[in-house]
Amino acid sequence: MLNNFLQNLPFMTPQRAQLVMDAFVPLVKSGFMVSVPLTLASFVFGMLIATAVALVRVMPQGGWLHRIVLAILKVYISIIRGTPMVVQLAIVFYGLPAMNVFIDPIPAAVIGFSLNVGAYGSETVRAAILSVPKGQWEAGFSIGMTYMQTFRRIIAPQALRVAVPPLSNSFIGLFKETSLASFVTVTELFRVAQQYANLSYDFLPVYIEVGLVYWLFCWVLFVIQARLEKHFDRHVAR
Repeated sequence: MLNNFLQNLPFMTPQRAQLVMDAFVPLVKSGFMVSVPLTLASFVFGMLIATAVALVRVMPQGGWLHRIVLAILKVYISIIRGTPMVVQLAIVFYGLPAMNVFIDPIPAAVIGFSLNVGAYGSETVRAAILSVPKGQWEAGFSIGMTYMQTFRRIIAPQALRVAVPPLSNSFIGLFKETSLASFVTVTELFRVAQQYANLSYDFLPVYIEVGLVYWLFCWVLFVIQARLEKHFDRHVAR
């Protein structure tokens, strides 16, 4: 039935219909087995970097060491935001071997994506932290809490509600950007599509199919994002 439906499409031939059907399961499998875990790992590590960077940037101005660290972080953010992600991945995977640093494809992709998420995410986290009234910090300090205790117990829960929508969008965007991991030989969703297209020398149906598979994955993520936002909206309303 599916084969007949595909063959009735304007640009389809029996060969193209068979190609699309053969590629579907490997595409979905690579999405679940590689693209999604790659996205999750990169996002988790990236958010750890983003939170640490944001905390340093919102910390009250300290001595010379704090100023040096702050300057380094600003340079880091500027470099990441000012260069394409594909260049960042190329430096990690293809550039570091020139310094005798060899990293396997998946760890290299995680490092590259994490550094990128860390830079962009730090701006989101920083804005969310700054949205919490300063009186909340003062309240924590007044009862004897340290800087990190105040952040963890008072500031973070309130900032999280503000940060969830933009960070959810960042996560969905990261899932799509994992297609760049094919550049460093990671056999993720898009690379599998490239392999099928190269074998058949028929690119249009496979690339349309992989676009639809990406859209299906993102649609599920959109649904999860909407439920998360409703959950936090209800929590705030209480």
